[in-house]
Amino acid sequence: MNTDTTTSAPTVTGIAHHTAGVNGTALHYVSAGTEGSPVLLVHGFPETWWAFHKLIPLLAGRHRVFAVDLRGFGDSANDGDDFSSATAAEDLHRLIAHLGVGPVHLAAQDISGSAVFRLAATHPEDVISLTATEMGLAGFGLEGFADVTHGGSWHIGVLAAPGIADLLFTGRERELLGTWAFPSMTAVPGAIGEEDLDEFARTYARPGGWRGAVGLYRSMLAEGDELRELATSHPLRMPVLAVGGFGGPFTEATMRQVTEGEVTSVLLEGVGHYVAMEAPDALARAITEFLERVDRDAGPVGSQPGRSWQW
Repeated sequence: MNTDTTTSAPTVTGIAHHTAGVNGTALHYVSAGTEGSPVLLVHGFPETWWAFHKLIPLLAGRHRVFAVDLRGFGDSANDGDDFSSATAAEDLHRLIAHLGVGPVHLAAQDISGSAVFRLAATHPEDVISLTATEMGLAGFGLEGFADVTHGGSWHIGVLAAPGIADLLFTGRERELLGTWAFPSMTAVPGAIGEEDLDEFARTYARPGGWRGAVGLYRSMLAEGDELRELATSHPLRMPVLAVGGFGGPFTEATMRQVTEGEVTSVLLEGVGHYVAMEAPDALARAITEFLERVDRDAGPVGSQPGRSWQW
């Protein structure tokens, strides 16, 4: 395991920073915890691994926890020109192999949904369970959020249009995040503070700092047919936890369309879109209870085909 420290990222007690060279790129990730079944956290937009910095310590007492910056986000490499959800899924597959901890409990949110769905559908041996928080999928209604004539958000089209994000957002990263992105979908006052804004803005302000988001939103507008076909040919069969906040039952409704196995739903009242930062304790309880049940039903380590946690 490569454990190169990324010194520019903020320090959180008990959380270590690493860089992994996988799939032709360099992925920054953090780790915490020394025992228990492994959990891999995957952020959305406009986020990085930092979206989970409150959640990680709450899970690390019972689990080995990892949180990754997707390609083009955070402190992961953002060179090259392929930041599609398919590439992100392959990155995650290679990262799990690199870490040697699979299968993992995969927990993801927001626009990372297509990448983690692709991973879980095409590499089910990597994923023992999936927790989907405030998540939709192209082909199952997510595209509707790009329709500004019916209440959709302008940022999707801006990010998907070549060069426009760099043109409009460069030098305005903190203002954009602090006055629009987070306030517009946050329900818990003070949940996202100045330190959070500083850290998110730091990485989006890198040269090419919007490339990861651009890639995932372009994918979202183009991959609906492909994801529907994948859901038909490779429906999810691992246990799924659907967590809703701002979006209510939208996540559950989406996951039930792509899952043949069990779907458990949790709705958190009074919580906005950024659940891991707004309600980390409630989210940790929901995830912990779900994972305990999944681990108990799966039986002892080594009793299931392909299940081997080696650290």
